[in-house]
Amino acid sequence: MNLGGAAARALFETVLFVLQAVQWLVIIAALVSWVSPDPRNPIVRFLWATTEPLFRPFRRLVPPSRTGGIDLSPIFVIVLIFFLSRLIRLAAAGAF
Repeated sequence: MNLGGAAARALFETVLFVLQAVQWLVIIAALVSWVSPDPRNPIVRFLWATTEPLFRPFRRLVPPSRTGGIDLSPIFVIVLIFFLSRLIRLAAAGAF
């Protein structure tokens, strides 16, 4: 039994799980932003607190004022997560 390989695989799987969870949070936050949510709602506050730091750098690069009021930052974050997941999967496939 290769303990180092098992630990590395577990680490890769954990990172991929976290990335997938963040991707779902981004999708849910984008959907919630289409309605006018109550900013005092704890779920809305949690979504804002977890996704806003991810959106902020992309909003600085491409502000919604330049794109006709459409916020493209969730799309950029999802694409970044996709590429990171793909890179991790390739690294894991090469390692085992």
